Amino acid sequence: MGALAPVTVLLGGARSGKSRRAEAMIEAGLAAGAYRGGIYLATAEGRDEEMRQRIDAHRARRGAGWTTVEEPLALAAALDTHSAVDTAILVDCLTLWLSNVMAAGRDPGQETDGLLAALAKAAGPVVLVGNEVGSGIVPMNKLARDFRDAAGLLNQRVAGAADAAALIVAGLPLALKGQHWFAEEDR
Repeated sequence: MGALAPVTVLLGGARSGKSRRAEAMIEAGLAAGAYRGGIYLATAEGRDEEMRQRIDAHRARRGAGWTTVEEPLALAAALDTHSAVDTAILVDCLTLWLSNVMAAGRDPGQETDGLLAALAKAAGPVVLVGNEVGSGIVPMNKLARDFRDAAGLLNQRVAGAADAAALIVAGLPLALKGQHWFAEEDR
């Protein structure tokens, strides 16, 4: 594979293989010499033991070519700071970032505007991972419905701005946009 699309978004359900797929895409670029390094821009916070274990598992499976940057809220600023021509960035995950934005009382639409502006001027490739949360039942409470709606709008806007987008199911990509950016052997 090698070079990545300028902006790629990978969406899917819990444990669908989104993060592993994103990591593999960037690692292929690193192995091919397309990039000097990879930045893992992590939005999760280890607020409880189970989340800390998830974060540790993600760290453990990444190779030496990765630099981890933890940024739960200022995603656009972090992209601006770390974007470089010879560096691929993995944002994992948009859905946790959105949770952080909403918990901080920030406007998701304005924050998404900032994210899209940062993606438009990124010097190197960015792969973003997010959950597809709107395929289930309608939540019983307003906060959960607001989150579901905000996540759907975030995914639409980021995928619309992306050069490549895929739905990850059972670890495999279903290309939604920019099919040529996904490996032939996956189809």
